[in-house]
Amino acid sequence: MNDSHVSAVRTLEVDEGGAGQRIDNFLLKHLKGVPKTRVYRILRKGEVRVNKKRIKPDYRLNIGDLVRIPPIRVGEEPEHLPPSDKVLQQLRDCIIYEDDGLLILNKPSGLAVHGGSGLSYGVIEGLRALRPEARFLELAHRLDRDTSGCLVIAKKRSVLRAFHTLLREGGMDKYYLALVMGRWKGGGRRIDAPLLKNELKSGERLVRVSEEGKPSLSIFTPLTIYKDATLMRVKLITGRTHQVRVHAQHSGHPIAGDDKYGDEAFNRVMAGRGLKRLFLHAAELRFTLPEHVTVQVEAPLDENLQRLLVTLETEE
Repeated sequence: MNDSHVSAVRTLEVDEGGAGQRIDNFLLKHLKGVPKTRVYRILRKGEVRVNKKRIKPDYRLNIGDLVRIPPIRVGEEPEHLPPSDKVLQQLRDCIIYEDDGLLILNKPSGLAVHGGSGLSYGVIEGLRALRPEARFLELAHRLDRDTSGCLVIAKKRSVLRAFHTLLREGGMDKYYLALVMGRWKGGGRRIDAPLLKNELKSGERLVRVSEEGKPSLSIFTPLTIYKDATLMRVKLITGRTHQVRVHAQHSGHPIAGDDKYGDEAFNRVMAGRGLKRLFLHAAELRFTLPEHVTVQVEAPLDENLQRLLVTLETEE
């Protein structure tokens, strides 16, 4: 038996939260439980009207637009279970900065920034469940699932646009902490190596250094040199996918716990010392938005990483 029902015709007026958004993304947000293919089908057929006119999927909404959503069959059960109370409490505890335009989390390792790839929810879905009254919550940038640390969520579309402008123009200071293999020789080092993104048949993304890639620049500075590892502070000048991980590998000092770009033998040694995750942490973020205070946040390392550093210190 198929438990479903047909929704009534709905007309939604676009407010500040929806202004500037593409109509397809707007519909996907408002038609929870409706398959993406069905949403695009009703758009192609012209069943969705904006101000009584047919529109294309890339139409961008304006404040005051009236969006007519036709009757549509919706499953009564949501496609995915909502985040548990434990996850919601974890997210609540992760907030390290908030004002009227944005919030910043110290994202835990292992939590994806958004659902998909077999995950029913990520940070953004969890935050929307935590703040159902919020009109607008969008990721301002991304962190790998296994990377922890500073993650910015915009609470206004104007803040999101301003943040993206800063990212494009390099108006942001981003610092990571990474534990790498071996004893780093010399001081700070600029790693200027273009990165090319490949997608495998499995859908997995792999990035490699290639002259055909996009310009990518990281500055690696050693903080503490241990017996067979070094704690690095890495400043990102560009923000490419997997940039710190691939640049670390390229330097001959891959990151501890990296199952994609790391050294298997080194990873086994670090796991034996208690490391349970990738040792990469977005530790510090500094930026100034137009007509906004300067935001400077530091995200502390989780207990697993702190314990490992204590262990490494005792082995000197």
